[in-house]
Parts: sequence; structure tokens; C-alpha cells
Amino acid sequence: MRTIQASDITDTVASMVRDAGVRLPDDVKAAFRRHMREETTPAAKEIFRQLLENAELAEETGLPLCQDCGLAVFFVEIGEDVRVEGSLKQAIEQGMIRAYAEGYLRKSSCDPMTRANTGDNSPAIIHFDFVPGDRIRIAFMAKGGGSENMSRVTMLTPAQGWKGIREFVLRRVVEAGPNPCPPIMLGIGIGGTFEKAPVMAKHALLRGLEDRHPDPAVAKMEDELLADINRLGIGPMGLGGATTCLGVKIEMAPCHIASLPLAVNVQCHSIRHREVVI
Repeated sequence: MRTIQASDITDTVASMVRDAGVRLPDDVKAAFRRHMREETTPAAKEIFRQLLENAELAEETGLPLCQDCGLAVFFVEIGEDVRVEGSLKQAIEQGMIRAYAEGYLRKSSCDPMTRANTGDNSPAIIHFDFVPGDRIRIAFMAKGGGSENMSRVTMLTPAQGWKGIREFVLRRVVEAGPNPCPPIMLGIGIGGTFEKAPVMAKHALLRGLEDRHPDPAVAKMEDELLADINRLGIGPMGLGGATTCLGVKIEMAPCHIASLPLAVNVQCHSIRHREVVI
């Protein structure tokens, strides 16, 4: 049995959250450069140029990539042969709170009815899972309100199948339009139950843009949806162009014979996530 100090987890989380707020992943910046070259409209090219400039300025100055620094979402895999000296949940949350304070990241968490701000971006949204081994894997994403507001979950009938899934996803992107600050990334959860589908959809957003699903059939679904979405012509920031979406990532799970749960989690162009293994 391996023991990890809660203070070490807090320090690690604070560092990863701070870094995610100011540094876009390399695959995202590479996608911006590629699509800037491929776009044919001046407006679309200019948007990508500005996005790259913004990313460079954020790194140089240490200031946030976006004024909406999002709510803090964590997916935590806990090895069955590891023990935390102290509270794991509290350690993660304290690391997040410290990062948002030290990194000058906007605190957006508030009471749903009074709208009173919690003051420190707490509570963190944490999904725990247990896995074999003696390590703890912590994945973080900053989820802004503009893109989260465009996300949806529905319960399709089994007869609707792939056709119904495709129609729902495309309709959601069209209805969202420029609101989630495209080019977007989509996480899609298919199957499970009413609550599991959106968790899968959110978890799917942690995958890299170049990551191919190991199941060829699911990878084909992702490719088809991405091509369909980019044919819509919404374009960067909704100003038209060939790049409405940077990537579509799907997670699936068995579901009830009478159900077909479907969730679409929309991510803005500022794809802020990090992962560490302790």
C-alpha cells in the first residue's frame, strides 16, 4: 500500500490548474495553425490569427486565456493500492482554490437562486473512480458558461438509432450557432442512463484532438459527425467558414433495451485541460 500526502496533491493540482488557465495544449494550437492555412475566407483566417495571438499573449503575460475561467471539473482515478494521508477531495478542492486566487482566474461559481458568488470558485466538480494500481490520475478541465449553456441531454427511442443521434447533434450545433465561441469541440455520450450519458460526454472532452477512438466503428462515427458539422458553414466565431468544429469525441456504454440516452457537451475553442499522475 502506497501513501500519498494530501499536501502533495494540493500542490500538484494548484500547479496544473494555473497552467491550464494560461497555456493552450499544443494540439489545439497546431489545429489553429492548420485551419488558418486551410480556410478560404478572410474573416475565418483572421479569427484563427487572433486566437493564436491570444494564446501567445496569455503565455507571455501569465494572464488567463479567456475572461471566463470556468468552473473546475475533475475526473480522478484512484488506485486501489494507494492511501491518501488526509482528505483527497479537500486536497483537490484546496489546490483549485489556490490556483484560481494565485492565477487571477475569475471565480464564477455562485448560488443558483440568489446568484451570490461563492468567492473562490468552489465547490469543485469531482468525479471519482477506482482502478487497479498504486497511482492517482487527476484530469482537470475549465468549463466556461458559454459553451456549457449550449450542451444538452435527451432520451431517444432505440428506433431512432444513428440517424436520430446524428440529427440531434447537428441540430444542437445549428441552434448553438456562435454562442459557444466556435470553433468548438464536442463530447458525446451515447448509452448508459440519463445521468451517465452527460458524464461520458464531458469525460470525452479530455481526449486530445488527434486521438483516434480504438473502436473503428466509433472512430468512423466521430469522423462522419465532424465532417457533417463543418459543412454547416457556421465557421470561427460564427462568421462563416469551413471550421465550425475542431473535433468530435464519443464515449459509449450499454443502456436499457427501452432507452437510447444521448448527451452533447459543447466545448469552446479555449480547450483548457491538464492531466497528472501522482
